Amino acid sequence: MISWPFSQIHREGGEKPLILFYNNFFAEPPTIPSSPCIEGCEFTTDRRALSKAAAVVFHIPNRRPRMPLFKRRGQLWVAWSLESEVNYPQLADPAFMRRFDLTMTYKRSSDIWCPYLPGAEEFAQAISGPVPAKTADAPVVMFQSAKIDRSGRNDYAAELMKHIDVHSYGRIHNNRQIPVEDQGHATKEAMIGAYKFCIGFENSIGADYVTEKFFQPLLAGSVPVYLGAPNVADFAPGDHTYIDVSGFSGPRELAEYLVSLDRDDEAYGRYFDWRNRELNAQFRQMLSDTSEDPFCRLCRIVAARVTETA
Repeated sequence: MISWPFSQIHREGGEKPLILFYNNFFAEPPTIPSSPCIEGCEFTTDRRALSKAAAVVFHIPNRRPRMPLFKRRGQLWVAWSLESEVNYPQLADPAFMRRFDLTMTYKRSSDIWCPYLPGAEEFAQAISGPVPAKTADAPVVMFQSAKIDRSGRNDYAAELMKHIDVHSYGRIHNNRQIPVEDQGHATKEAMIGAYKFCIGFENSIGADYVTEKFFQPLLAGSVPVYLGAPNVADFAPGDHTYIDVSGFSGPRELAEYLVSLDRDDEAYGRYFDWRNRELNAQFRQMLSDTSEDPFCRLCRIVAARVTETA
């Protein structure tokens, strides 16, 4: 197999470094990034460009096509995944991960950190207004349709529903239908805001795996009831912002606590005091660190590497 000099790899098709998405993002080809900050690179999904690519991005949850047997000299291989390493254990396999030069994952130790954090402006706008009125005729709402369950969330939710009224709009434990035209994210957020509590159960439990299930209720003006990452506190925008399932002996005790809050407006209201304070320093730093599109960050790294080796 030909070993291409690095300068030839990225310059044969033009002056910009070429970044290749090698496989699909689940069932669909990845969307080519369009942010202005990626103008320093070219992106493609055409695997015929493999020999010319300065960097090759592999979406780890997709097993097909198989990875190339050989890496071109000077090429950077990137492991990309927002999925839990509990569900995709190869992400935690040192022998497998040694094949890659860079990581783009939800783990804070990644070279390019890709958390589920909302943008700073989105967060500031969401918390600048009043907490939505709680007009739902149940205290708790749940949106879950995925069957993946490595955390025990489905059984936990089923038992919880025996002790407190939960409106479930997803396919899991479904007992309600969306009463308006479903316009996606906006509809879901508005509905969550009408409930005092929102179930946010991750499909698996691992450090740093904190998804939109935690952030959506915060943005919508509900209190997340969270089952997931043991270090979720590191992702909270302030103190007393959520209810951690791990602090209760089981669903019954949790339900009793939620019922008590439902009956005590003052105690419940304290879960929103953080909205009237400055976001904590760690959260503000996370927002700053991830404000740039992850593929813009990848482009900068690849372009710098190209410059160093030119």
